[in-house]
Amino acid sequence: MNFIKNKIISKFEKNTNLLGWILVFPSFLIIASVVFYPIIRTMWLSFTSYSLAYPWRTQFIGLKNYIDFFTSFNFWATIGRTAYFTVISTGIEIILGIAIAYLINLHLKGWKILRTIVIIPWAVPTVVNAIMWKWIYNAEYGALNGLLQSLNIIDKYQTWLSKPWTAMNLVILADVWKCTPFVVLIISASLATISEDLYEAADIDGASGIQVFSYITLPLLKPAVMVALVIRTVEAFKAFDIIYVLTRGGPANGTQIISYKAYLESFSFLNMGRGSAISFIVSIFILILSLVYIRILYTEDV
Repeated sequence: MNFIKNKIISKFEKNTNLLGWILVFPSFLIIASVVFYPIIRTMWLSFTSYSLAYPWRTQFIGLKNYIDFFTSFNFWATIGRTAYFTVISTGIEIILGIAIAYLINLHLKGWKILRTIVIIPWAVPTVVNAIMWKWIYNAEYGALNGLLQSLNIIDKYQTWLSKPWTAMNLVILADVWKCTPFVVLIISASLATISEDLYEAADIDGASGIQVFSYITLPLLKPAVMVALVIRTVEAFKAFDIIYVLTRGGPANGTQIISYKAYLESFSFLNMGRGSAISFIVSIFILILSLVYIRILYTEDV
């Protein structure tokens, strides 16, 4: 028995690669079943007419789902709304995140309180955040109407979510309130790594505050900004829960972005083939955006 055991151990010692593969194989099976299989299955469904209502009628239709979407005006309108939501919300979050993080980093009076307060919105679950803002925007008892009327900005209560353009911007406001703290945390962590010697040298050279921020702080924040930008772009592009709770894509599809459209195709219209196609389109757009950001912001010093 010992002879066989020693023989096996000796074989593994001579072939460490084989031992490594054996140890990794169980993890690979788990990853394959949890990640790779759903991806492959979804890709296959995107090439079919599979419907939950009539699964027995499923046919392989090739690229028809993709062609239908890319030749549809409504689909491109949805892409436009998604792009608007992503660019505006992410842009505001990055700007506010840098400003708030920089303010905290100055260690002015009350900076610890500000740092604590900033974290609160991020700690609120997205669905809870959406419900809270839905109450704020309510046309009958919403806090927004009450505040604006008390300040004599409006003379009567408004139905804020009844107009497409207004509704989209108010959804963006809710998203910015929730996600800006995430950017603040990333930028604050990066600011803490910047050496004070650089600021002291700039002060000796007589650099102004704007010059210090423009030529020292901002360039050194580039890696952190890249991380925050990529993560928030991906999350904003595939946003769903805040749209679902606040507006359900309305009014008149004014807040229907691509992730919500995928939900409608899959679970409202029960057309899993079309829903799977949209999911892959979302993935492709996110991949392209991430590569563009990395290409623009990457430097050899990162």
